[in-house]
Amino acid sequence: MSNRPERHDGTQGPAGREGTDRQEGTDRKEGTDRKEGTADRRAGELDDAVSRASALLDLADRVTVLTGAGISTDSRIPDYRGPDGVWTKNPEAERQASIQRYVSDPEVRKRAWMTRLDSPVWAAEPNPGHRSLLRLESRRKLHLLITQNVDGLHHDAGSDPERIVEVHGTVRRVACLSCDYSAPMRDALDRVRAGETDPDCSRCGGILKSATISFGQNLVAADIARANEAATTCDLLLAVGSTLAVFPVARVVPIAKMSGAGIIIVNGGPTEMDDLADVVVSGSISEVLPRILG
Repeated sequence: MSNRPERHDGTQGPAGREGTDRQEGTDRKEGTDRKEGTADRRAGELDDAVSRASALLDLADRVTVLTGAGISTDSRIPDYRGPDGVWTKNPEAERQASIQRYVSDPEVRKRAWMTRLDSPVWAAEPNPGHRSLLRLESRRKLHLLITQNVDGLHHDAGSDPERIVEVHGTVRRVACLSCDYSAPMRDALDRVRAGETDPDCSRCGGILKSATISFGQNLVAADIARANEAATTCDLLLAVGSTLAVFPVARVVPIAKMSGAGIIIVNGGPTEMDDLADVVVSGSISEVLPRILG
């Protein structure tokens, strides 16, 4: 029998503490090894997806690209429906984004003009994701660049304007809702800075708004027709930074699939159409897209 006194105060003696410390050290090491193993496996899966996407791209001659808000988040422009999206954090902002609210409520318009004044778009610059798409042009593979974004960063990156379709319009210009007046956004913002809270059309006195498509407004039919035609006639469709949940533009993915084109989806998270893709690449777009495009 041991002469070591028993402890009855809930603590352990030196031998017990040493055993516990060893076990905790073993547990920590095993946990670290598991995490490292998981990280290595994910890195391997990403490398494989990038390689398969690059191989499909090398074989393609006519690539139609669809980009969404996710390609611009690394330019510090928040997306809409992601975990940190504008509408995820503030559902009321989505409800107020309708053309009916904008037209009927001067207070909504005043808030919209103040928001435009402080928009992160004005300080944003293209990131490596935007710039990498230029490689499709240099390789003479780009068929059409369809974008859901209104930030104009594809133009800033140097993409051919003749090959860009901005299906949701652009925040770089304003348009009158009563006549065909259009002007650079900076002209209207100068008026806001000068004290006008709700600048009207200088030609007819109508309501001005950004030349973007709000909920309740019709898309430009010619833009949608051009996008659908490019989906029908491409041999590869590359969808980047979109959840593919907004129609009708997301329809270009199944149109391309049914027309026999390959489908590559690159996004930071799952999309509504991952099951249609030949390759899904999940990761930071500004990191993985340049790797895919070479």
